Amino acid sequence: MPSKAKKVDRDVAKLPSIPKELVDLFLAGPMTGEAINIAGIAFRTALIEASLNAELSHYLGYGPGSEKPGHVTNHRNGSTSKTVLTGDGKVRIEAPRDRDGSFELLLLPGHARRFHAFDDSIVALYARGLTVREIQGYLVETYGTEVSPQLISTVTDAVLAEVTAWQSRPLEAVYAVVLFDAPRVNIREDNVVRNKAVYLALGERRDGTREIRGLWIETTEGAKFWMKVFNDLRTREA
Repeated sequence: MPSKAKKVDRDVAKLPSIPKELVDLFLAGPMTGEAINIAGIAFRTALIEASLNAELSHYLGYGPGSEKPGHVTNHRNGSTSKTVLTGDGKVRIEAPRDRDGSFELLLLPGHARRFHAFDDSIVALYARGLTVREIQGYLVETYGTEVSPQLISTVTDAVLAEVTAWQSRPLEAVYAVVLFDAPRVNIREDNVVRNKAVYLALGERRDGTREIRGLWIETTEGAKFWMKVFNDLRTREA
């Protein structure tokens, strides 16, 4: 079995190499940690803008290395300044526009003002049982970014909506094997760690793929709740 150190080395090797000439552009002699962080944010901002412009070039049909579009029905039309939230805090970017307004960014769709990674940070903190106020404090201390309680609620509510949709999704009527279990786990609830039973239904399809049919959390394990689980599964069979 490979050691943890070897696994870390292998993961690091996957990172793209940065040309020394590019590093020299950012390097201004000995730098403080804050200066390095600022340079990193500047580089990330430039990378985001380059990616957005590459999206528009592809959409307009620009050839590789060419600034002339392959057709004349639509063209570049300047840019729009946007402040977006990232894992490094707020950054100001220039989002490119097209003339007829039909272009939709994939990296930053619609009127989005934050990247998914920032939302992931909020969800991870929420999943650990932190309150809205605690999440606000963490984001200020870590990223220097103040967010409203409404934004945090919007992000967590969206996740809860996805969870509800997953819990009620239709299931296949036949599985080769279905396994049931109810392991005990510690769950933080209302700032208190409680030991609860997680009812688990794992199904193996006839092609060999596996699917978690459902998860239910209850204080204790018992026949009455198992009957609720079975009835829930039966009503969701396609």
